Amino acid sequence: MQLELIDVTAGYLSGVNVLQGISLSVDEGELVCLIGPNGAGKSTVLRAISGLLKPSSGRITFNQHDIGGLPPDKVLRLGIAHVPQGHSAFPLMTVHENILLGAYTLHNHAERRKRFDRVYSLFPLLAERRNDKAGNLSGGQQKVLEIGRALMLEPRMMLLDEPSLGLAPKTARQVFETVQRLNKESGMTIMMVEQNAKSGLAISNRAYVLELGRERLEGPANTLLNDPQVAQLYLGGTLTS
Repeated sequence: MQLELIDVTAGYLSGVNVLQGISLSVDEGELVCLIGPNGAGKSTVLRAISGLLKPSSGRITFNQHDIGGLPPDKVLRLGIAHVPQGHSAFPLMTVHENILLGAYTLHNHAERRKRFDRVYSLFPLLAERRNDKAGNLSGGQQKVLEIGRALMLEPRMMLLDEPSLGLAPKTARQVFETVQRLNKESGMTIMMVEQNAKSGLAISNRAYVLELGRERLEGPANTLLNDPQVAQLYLGGTLTS
């Protein structure tokens, strides 16, 4: 397996843990979705993996490297990119300039150009809008821009935190299609936190249902999508559409 969390506890206040001994794994090339109610610890899992939050105990390994407690820049250099909640594009900079920021550690100009070409090939919209200010893009287009920027360092795994947050249903569907295409066509390993459980499960290989900082259920996404126990646990009998 590519990523593994073993009995991880972590929190934001001393002695108060959001994650209560969580264990989960992601195989190379998988798209794994974390779902669960607010406060379940989904985003905290991503922050512990990417180095934004130091675990209190337990182990986090990535390609046999122990990454628990490493600073974010070292985790990134090992190949894990984190696209956070909300919008992180710089609105007054162009699309091209925003993507360029993703290659801030890359000093080989030929290699940088190669990666630009790959991002623009994956996302033709970004190529078309490369000279536009990022602030002029729609919410969904900005999310695609953030994913493209993260790809400039050619990560081996991407962490996506609520990619559909605040988006209209049609725009959210376009973002989910982008995530699925990135996984299927590029073989990118992805762990995604998603509040829209039905849409997140629909594009994923496997999923975990979290509750109070622990993994409550785990299995193939299609199985969980049709599991009445998931509906009961997650939203009182119904999954969101």
